[in-house]
Amino acid sequence: MAGDTRFLVLGSNSFSGASFCDYLAGLGHDVLATSRSPEPHQAMLPYKWRKDGGAVRFQKIDINHDLDGLSDLLKRERPTHVVNFAAQSMVGQSWDHPDDWMRTNVVSTVRLHNLLRAYDGLDRYVHVTTPEVYGSTDGWVREDHPYNPSTPYAVSRAAGDMSLKTYVDNFGLPAVSTRAANVYGPGQQLYRIIPRTIYAAMTGEKLRLDGGGKSVRVFIHMDDVSDATYKVALNGEPGSCYHISGYELVSIRQLVEMILEQLGVSFEDYVEIGPERPGKDTAYMLDSFKIRTELGWRDSISLAEGLAGCIAWAKSFESQLGELPSQYVHKP
Repeated sequence: MAGDTRFLVLGSNSFSGASFCDYLAGLGHDVLATSRSPEPHQAMLPYKWRKDGGAVRFQKIDINHDLDGLSDLLKRERPTHVVNFAAQSMVGQSWDHPDDWMRTNVVSTVRLHNLLRAYDGLDRYVHVTTPEVYGSTDGWVREDHPYNPSTPYAVSRAAGDMSLKTYVDNFGLPAVSTRAANVYGPGQQLYRIIPRTIYAAMTGEKLRLDGGGKSVRVFIHMDDVSDATYKVALNGEPGSCYHISGYELVSIRQLVEMILEQLGVSFEDYVEIGPERPGKDTAYMLDSFKIRTELGWRDSISLAEGLAGCIAWAKSFESQLGELPSQYVHKP
């Protein structure tokens, strides 16, 4: 299969994108990878940790400004599968520059879809989107749940998702969508809750916990998400969306407590409670029945096991983590 299938991964510098590139390389694929910035520190690129020579070929391409370059890459390399992780993805910060989120997640994404509908070598396009489009959910929801976005980020992703449907319906674009919640694993940016908690404990800093950590989430390991994304890319039904999620519910406070317990430090010594941020959704409960029954996917990594792996990653790069951004840096 690796020899017959050629993957192009957009947004390969993102945590999810870089991890998926590593997953593909582990299966023997020659991976084309693009992002709008140069490759970051190797601590954030799982495919750089490989010793088996997995091939990931990177080219800097910004979908906001260089779709001609992407078009040239498609013509030259002839990928059969395109997986798109490229997006403005921070929720709270989307209130500060909502127009930038709309430009990347709506305007540039629509232009990308228009480019792909004219590309004759495409077997499948995987549009990686978000459960934020649903807003807060009441109970476990499936893929046909109504949209109810509550932040500029969520609105921008909902608009991009709806536009994609028109390309599937009118032009037969062989597109599938995925929504995962909440993804974590080694190599995630330090400002995300799991690595932020680990790094704070390792350095003796106080962790600020918005709203006391009452929000409820299901955390799913990126290795399980990559496996699901691969199955969707190869065998997902065009026009369909697939939820990628486990069923292990945990509050953010419980998550932080689990991490600190593994590190052997107390919650009270390392955490301070802050106010809730505006528009933050209180729960995401994605029912992943569809991908489990249609594509035979199963999550295999428990939260406790996954957190231990994240701690091991942080310790392996401990001397270098201080050089990495600990706060989100906005790129317009």
